[in-house]
Amino acid sequence: EIISDNGRQFQGRKIQEWCQGLRIKQRFTTVAHPQANGQVEVTNRILVQGIKRRLERVGGNWAEELTSVLWAYRTTPRGSTGETPFSLVYGTEAIIPAELGMPSHRVMNFSEECNENLLREIWILSKN
Repeated sequence: EIISDNGRQFQGRKIQEWCQGLRIKQRFTTVAHPQANGQVEVTNRILVQGIKRRLERVGGNWAEELTSVLWAYRTTPRGSTGETPFSLVYGTEAIIPAELGMPSHRVMNFSEECNENLLREIWILSKN
């Protein structure tokens, strides 16, 4: 289930078809009561605060800082789940850029062939 505001980007034919194809039910908050979409409002507030802090520290264009702020958000455990958004989406923790330069257990044991086989299995499962 996806709950969103009444923005046009959430009501278009493409997203409706995408949701139907994945059997995702769409629900919309009322225009007069955006607080009903509370979790999104909290996430947006966290992201805006993160961008503001980065801009205060390094200056620059907010769009240039967005990638770093999103990375921090996606790899920080959430209090509500105890998990990172990244791990909830991908089923594993992200390999942080520092790990790529310093061999960690995960990086050292990475197998291209095994990874390709797993991707193939995921693709097959997604078609069923």
